[in-house]
Amino acid sequence: MKRALVCGAGGFIGGHLVERLKAEGYWVSGIDLKHHEYMKSAADEFELGDLRDPSVCRSLMGRDFDEVYQLAADMGGAGYIFSGSHDADIMHNSAMINLNVLPLAVSTEVEKIFYSSSACIYPEHNQMDPGNPLCSEDSAYPADPDSEYGWEKLFSERLYLAYQRNYGLDVRIARFHNIFGPFGAWNNGREKSPAALCRKVAENDAEIEIWGDGLQTRSFLYIDECIDGIRHLMNSDFSGPVNIGSAEMISIDDFARMIMDVAGRKLRIRHVAGPVGVRGRCSHNELIDRELGWKPSQPLRAGIERTYEWIHQMVHS
Repeated sequence: MKRALVCGAGGFIGGHLVERLKAEGYWVSGIDLKHHEYMKSAADEFELGDLRDPSVCRSLMGRDFDEVYQLAADMGGAGYIFSGSHDADIMHNSAMINLNVLPLAVSTEVEKIFYSSSACIYPEHNQMDPGNPLCSEDSAYPADPDSEYGWEKLFSERLYLAYQRNYGLDVRIARFHNIFGPFGAWNNGREKSPAALCRKVAENDAEIEIWGDGLQTRSFLYIDECIDGIRHLMNSDFSGPVNIGSAEMISIDDFARMIMDVAGRKLRIRHVAGPVGVRGRCSHNELIDRELGWKPSQPLRAGIERTYEWIHQMVHS
């Protein structure tokens, strides 16, 4: 039986990943600052601990793991990342976790380690046209992310690859593109746009607010597809970095209308000032298709149907 450690197991993606690994027959240990808010962890053991503390990392990683999944980070949606009020914490907290985890992964001879990066590493100047953003993996340099969150993720990518070159650590790196689904943040200020829009549609009877002009574009990937992409990457011989996302691009206004249609509701859209990030972003999937033979299997609407149902239950429970 393979043994896996999931760092960030109390989070949205981490919680779903633990369930997938257990379903595949792994023995799983999870660690996070908090228990998962919406689901009971399927991990064989779950430890509350702060990975910024080197002693916590030493205690945890001396337990002979075959695979480590490092998803722990200080993160959130646009309202958190782009406010400017959390930049120092975002950079310090996330970097400290990776600086603690990596040397221990080497000294304990972990077979493979996965690092969750982000599409936020891509240069802002390549994402000014909402109809034609450039997010291919080779477009990351010259670097110019639009947030300190993106800069930290890019630094940590380079840190993992340096450990691979210098210490022989077997690394896998994925750049996530807007992962969404049930059992994630939806009303605490760290929610991302799919959950926020689902909540607004479920809560309101006349109109919803959308930050910006609504013409900004994104692609969104349902959580089950994300986990499947992670597992394909870990089971391959390809290190990455590689995008894990959907190539189905949609404007935020049209995305809101899709959610309304799923909900069977017709609401007005009112555009208001707010943090919006880049004008356009969409996962470029040629590399993952070529190297792993993987692509999302379902359209965006299928994931929204399941996500809206869960958020509607949360709003009205």
